[in-house]
Amino acid sequence: MAITDWPESERPRERLLERGASALSDAELLAIFLRTGVKGKTAVDLARDLLRDFGSLRALLAADCETFCKGEGLGPAKFTQLQAVLEMSRRYLAETLRRGDAFSNPQDVRRFLIAKLRDYPHEVFACLYLDNRHRVLAFEELFRGTLDGASVHPREVVKQALAANAAAVILAHNHPSGVVEPSAADRALTQRLKEALALVDIRVLDHFIVGEGGGYSFAEHGLL
Repeated sequence: MAITDWPESERPRERLLERGASALSDAELLAIFLRTGVKGKTAVDLARDLLRDFGSLRALLAADCETFCKGEGLGPAKFTQLQAVLEMSRRYLAETLRRGDAFSNPQDVRRFLIAKLRDYPHEVFACLYLDNRHRVLAFEELFRGTLDGASVHPREVVKQALAANAAAVILAHNHPSGVVEPSAADRALTQRLKEALALVDIRVLDHFIVGEGGGYSFAEHGLL
């Protein structure tokens, strides 16, 4: 039976319009993106099969082009559409931060950094530069490393913060392992950067670690 033959209250698009996107399952949201199914399968059936094959919605969204296109009913056109949607969501989050006080909205910061850093297969260290009212000036990925770590140079962090005319920074890096708990090296690096930036009157407001479980905030755990 085609989705158009379903009762209106059960159709994903109609349910989204009536109840909002948050009311839909992963499969229903993916079905709206897919728009059509394949022979013998509705878009919802296809979406369920894809989620099963990839293991999760996140794994599907993070797949590279070659892996993505191996999925039933998928191809380069769908991949480019998906990448455009993901990039629009990142830019939306960035604009949300720029409109407001970043430090008073830690959840916005968390969502933005997760969207930016979580799916890298290697470690990336980045900074959010803020003005004296804690509004976002810029976001910059400064160092890239391997699966296990990235070399971070305090002098370069200070240099780039001064170039951005920042009054404060939020440090961030990802853990490709998925574990968000800070290591002893993470704690030591945070202290070194805090001291180096303090010499030029730039405050470190937080250090986020992004991983499988979301984001770990040094400030929230009293580590700054």
